[in-house]
Amino acid sequence: MKTGEKPAASAVVDPAEPHDSPKYYRGFVAGVFSGMAKLSVGHPFDTVKVRLQTTDKSQFRGPVDCLLQTLRKEGFTGLYKGATPPLVGWMFMDSIMLGSLSVYRRVLNDNLFNPRTSALTEQPKLPVLGHALAGTMAGWTVSFVAAPVEHIKARLQIQYAADKSKRLYSGPIDCLTKIYRGHGFRGLYHGLSATLLFRTFFCFWWGTYDLFTRQLQTHTNLSTPAVNFWAGGLSAQIFWVTSYPSDVIKQRIMTDPLGPERRFPRWRDVARTVYSESGWRGYWRGFVPCFLRAFPANAMALVAFEGVMRSLSE
Repeated sequence: MKTGEKPAASAVVDPAEPHDSPKYYRGFVAGVFSGMAKLSVGHPFDTVKVRLQTTDKSQFRGPVDCLLQTLRKEGFTGLYKGATPPLVGWMFMDSIMLGSLSVYRRVLNDNLFNPRTSALTEQPKLPVLGHALAGTMAGWTVSFVAAPVEHIKARLQIQYAADKSKRLYSGPIDCLTKIYRGHGFRGLYHGLSATLLFRTFFCFWWGTYDLFTRQLQTHTNLSTPAVNFWAGGLSAQIFWVTSYPSDVIKQRIMTDPLGPERRFPRWRDVARTVYSESGWRGYWRGFVPCFLRAFPANAMALVAFEGVMRSLSE
């Protein structure tokens, strides 16, 4: 970067480096920090969300009741049940998602939206639609890592016993081992189709992240980290508003018993069951803690990612 030049607000939206610049190690390192930030801020909200999504109204009256019962019976650490899989997984998931997002964005811009006619002409930026399409493709890519991680996390989060000896799984390794021994790789990837469906909605996340970033850069005097924070938080909330019913379906599938006791062979069976039990409201059960989590967790994750990416490029 030249002296006095303002840094790009986003390494994801508008990387200011040539195509042959090696940057994959930076995406991995930045993804580690992004995953740690997301977990530390957002996991307690996620535990409440998953518990509400996978139980009926007789167990928890709402998010506050679920939070208070968890704290009273299991202590503060109960809110971080299942935290190890996403901590490890998000290090890889965020680097794969953000790295593949950048690759897809560049490929789409070079070959579909703005093919270069001459090396001497300046190439236009990728439009919002291109960012949305790249987001969906990145979501599908990371789903193959996310599915087993989220499957194990969900099963650990619905273990309500405070006494570890009374739990089916003593931890993530024990959970992974038992699922693999009993059901093989198919068991670990239980819920993959629902994960792919859920992450299709990444088009809304990354499309609006680009939109909010450009608008904040144009119409405000916010610092670069502040632009990342607000664009990241707002776009995450747009994503969850559009994708939440598919997440309810995904969590119900991932906590469904494996083997002959399985209730939901397909995600459509879950969708019908949720509607028959609670109507349209069933698809939004647990939405409040999810919505409250979306802004701070993803805003801080993107601030961490963008900040590390910028520091490693200096």
